[in-house]
Amino acid sequence: MRKPTQRATSYLFTVRLWHDDLGNGVREWRGEVTDVASSERHYFRDWHALVDFIQTSCRAVEEDGVTHIIEHEIKHELTE
Repeated sequence: MRKPTQRATSYLFTVRLWHDDLGNGVREWRGEVTDVASSERHYFRDWHALVDFIQTSCRAVEEDGVTHIIEHEIKHELTE
């Protein structure tokens, strides 16, 4: 995690997505998200887990309303 004294004004994550073949023609999306600043990595199978990781990472740095803006933007993007 980032040092508590650092204040981020932006966040950078990398996201990698791929299809996993489960057999019998069934495929599932899988993914990996990395917080570039901390190198913390998380694997996910659904969009909610991705959003949860990003929200948690942002809250770990700031609790001054920035995360609420990010949360709103992510939810907006996922519902379009």
